[in-house]
Amino acid sequence: MAITEAFAGTEVVGATEWSCPRDASYAIGSPQTSAGVYQVFLDLNDMVAGDILRIRFYEKVQATDTQRCFSEIILREVQSCPNWVAPSMVLMNGWDVSLLCIAGTSITVNWSIRKVA
Repeated sequence: MAITEAFAGTEVVGATEWSCPRDASYAIGSPQTSAGVYQVFLDLNDMVAGDILRIRFYEKVQATDTQRCFSEIILREVQSCPNWVAPSMVLMNGWDVSLLCIAGTSITVNWSIRKVA
């Protein structure tokens, strides 16, 4: 099985929810539909005291369903391990990964979404 970096980038995450795979503002009507086992890597070295970052994972249960949040992670303050890694997830029907700064000014995040195919 090949492992690829399906999506990657850098974003200054602020008060607008940001879709990593779209590399644009999150929009429920624009999901990813390429099936695979994915893992998200985030470099959170820019987080400082007072910062709060929300990470959300979205997916449709069936292809005709509505995309909904299935997991939400809240990270606060300076990270003792600045590289954060999500567990691997099987995604296929209409998925997305988003970032939102819910406290602090903004957080620069380098991110990578890797795929096993």
